[in-house]
Amino acid sequence: MNGASTVSSSLDAVDYNPIEHLNTIFSHPSTLTSINNTASALQTYESSLSTSISDLVATQAYSDDSSLQRMQSAKAELAQLFRKIESVRTRAIETEQTITSMTADIKRLDGTKRNLTLSMTALKRLQMLTTAYEQLRGLAKSRQYRECASLLQAVLQLMRHFNSYRSIDQIATLSRNVAELQRELLEQVCEDFEIAFAKGEVAGKKGVLGEACLVMDALGENARARLVTWYVNTQLREYRQVFRGNDEAGSLDNIGRRYSWFKRMLKTYEDEHAGIFPVQWRVNEVLANSFCEGTRDDFKGILERSMRRPDGGKIDVNLLLSCLQETMDFEHSLEKRFANDPRASIDTLSSVEDKPQTFDRSISEAFEPYLSLWVESQDKQLATMIPKYRNQPLVEPDEEFSSQAVIPSSIELFHFYKTTLAQCAKLSTGERLLDLSRTLAKYLDEYAQQVLLHFLQTPGGPSLENIILVLNTADYWHVNTQQLEENIKKRVDNEFAPKVDLSSQSDAFMGVASAAVLALVHRVELACDAPWREMRNTNWSKMESVGDQSSYVAELLRHVDDQAKEILPLVSKQQYARAFCDNTVEYLATTYIANIVQCRPVSEVGAEQMLLDKYVLTKGLTTLLSHSPSASASTTAVAGFTKRVNHSMTRLDPLLKTLQVRPSPPEGLVQAYLIHIGDRSDTNFRKILDLKGVRKVDQAGLVELFGIHRDGKSNEQLVQMSPLLTPLMNSGGMGSVGLGIGNVGGTGMANLNTRFDPAGFGEKLFSAARDGVERMGTNAAGAVGADGRVASPLSEEAKATVEGNLKSIGKFFRRDMSGFGGLGDGLAG
Repeated sequence: MNGASTVSSSLDAVDYNPIEHLNTIFSHPSTLTSINNTASALQTYESSLSTSISDLVATQAYSDDSSLQRMQSAKAELAQLFRKIESVRTRAIETEQTITSMTADIKRLDGTKRNLTLSMTALKRLQMLTTAYEQLRGLAKSRQYRECASLLQAVLQLMRHFNSYRSIDQIATLSRNVAELQRELLEQVCEDFEIAFAKGEVAGKKGVLGEACLVMDALGENARARLVTWYVNTQLREYRQVFRGNDEAGSLDNIGRRYSWFKRMLKTYEDEHAGIFPVQWRVNEVLANSFCEGTRDDFKGILERSMRRPDGGKIDVNLLLSCLQETMDFEHSLEKRFANDPRASIDTLSSVEDKPQTFDRSISEAFEPYLSLWVESQDKQLATMIPKYRNQPLVEPDEEFSSQAVIPSSIELFHFYKTTLAQCAKLSTGERLLDLSRTLAKYLDEYAQQVLLHFLQTPGGPSLENIILVLNTADYWHVNTQQLEENIKKRVDNEFAPKVDLSSQSDAFMGVASAAVLALVHRVELACDAPWREMRNTNWSKMESVGDQSSYVAELLRHVDDQAKEILPLVSKQQYARAFCDNTVEYLATTYIANIVQCRPVSEVGAEQMLLDKYVLTKGLTTLLSHSPSASASTTAVAGFTKRVNHSMTRLDPLLKTLQVRPSPPEGLVQAYLIHIGDRSDTNFRKILDLKGVRKVDQAGLVELFGIHRDGKSNEQLVQMSPLLTPLMNSGGMGSVGLGIGNVGGTGMANLNTRFDPAGFGEKLFSAARDGVERMGTNAAGAVGADGRVASPLSEEAKATVEGNLKSIGKFFRRDMSGFGGLGDGLAG
């Protein structure tokens, strides 16, 4: 019983938890014996609950339904409420009808009163209008303009009230009389002004004329515009007669007289006439605007006639610029004088829009179509400057060389460009500025080709100081050309900004910088001539054993190191120091391969010795960048350069490792070729045999065996031609030594009749050094033409070739933000 009681009390709990309940009942393993009793108690409790529920349901079903009764009662009360609401609404409608019928008479009386009031007001206004009209007629006859102005405003305001009554004859007649009086007042005021100005009585009648302006203000915008237009034409009549009818006075030479005349007239206005006209009319500004429009039309006609002169002569550019500058100064003075606050537009006298008037280009606009003459004069001036710069020394005799200096002519040219650009921007920011930008771009190309490259091709080769100056100057213009383009785009009109492009000129200067770097590498090339000659004189086919490094290696590294110590401290920018080192390593690797070809035949022991020499050379070259103060401090740059050296020199390994394999057994040589060289070319395989000194009669069997192995399934991935062997022992290929700047053992740079060809620069930077680069023969010093000017040393076709090559090289280097240094990292990666 206790168990059943416990079950019942727990099951009735609100927060009943069966798990806790079971844990409570069976708290110990010994309690499991009472499972049956507990289940029986639960069953009994369930049956009891079911019985109780059934009894309650039955009781509810048979008991009286009190809720149903309450719902029916509520419905009856709602129906009664709706009947009461309807009754109230009906009574409200009846009440409204009763009130309306009671107030109908009152409404009629209100309407009658309102109409009577309107009629009385209209009659009163009509009486006032008639009286004011009669008074206005009398005042107009006696020229009492101040009273006329105020009374006229009242008449016009009253007249607006009767616009809807013009169908009435009396009102229509009165309206016509008022309009006629307005016309008479307008004519009378204009006549008074004309008589006063014609007889010189302005000073005596200043008060009357000032009051008359009040009448014109009351008459409206058209009347005011008529009076101002008359005044402007009267004041400018003398100007038009003097400067339009007289060729001498109207010429460009006397442009200053025009502006002086107007300044005197403006002073006359301020001293004598300003008190007549209301300030808000801004008559002086209208007068200035009309003067500018007339003067602009005069200049257009003068300039057009000057261009059509029978003698075929053109306008003097200096006179044109002088006139334009004087005109712009005059416009600026007007702008400064009248630019106070927003005012009514004076573009048209009838305009009522508030907007500021500007005198900028109000007259100088006439000169803009002829500014092309000025641009042409700048072109001619620049054309004379380029030959002069070619003949100037790179360093003045009284100045010391600085490794960070640039050629003085570049600073002079930049100053000229800056001054010319600022001057043109003042004259025109339209198409003429765009034309000037194209002229400037043209002579940037000329400066790169005819001046900077000229100094790199002096007979006997340029000095180290000259090369450094050219390098610094090319970098200086590479940066400034980009800034120059941005500056022009900011100044030129928006529609022309996309057409301004100096990127090709910037690329051309980067191409000149690459040429200067290769000229530095050429100095290393000349210094290394003796060690290379010693290598070629060594009998590599009779070498019996491999010893220490060959004697030429130490000498080669010494010469390279000496040149680097001399050159790199003078190279101020890290990217160019890195470029020099990269190209020097590339030159050494390329020349090493070319000398291997010239040392044939090479025995297996000789090839092994060459491979050892290559390792020593590679290790020595990794310290090359340490001589640069700007680049050696960067651990990233040093690590990148070491990676570049290893990458460049590793190109020799496949060739030397293949040459180390004996031709017997033949399968070993063939397999070594397929592994190290890895191409399918019979020609390249024969080159290996030639380098090893295999006789022609023995080569056929080896080539046949090579073909059998090559066509096997395991060698399907082979390339057709190896980039390493393909250029070897070909005409103009890698069998020659040099970078195309000059031959080793030669006389240095190109001689007097040989052009320094930049066409091969890009290829050299890709480690594809070649001989036999086409050189364009012409006199490096230029030729003197009939007009005494130094002619361009390049033909038009050659000039275009050089320009295209320089721009291509520059674009290549511009792709990487790190300049030349990025090239090494890219290839090494």
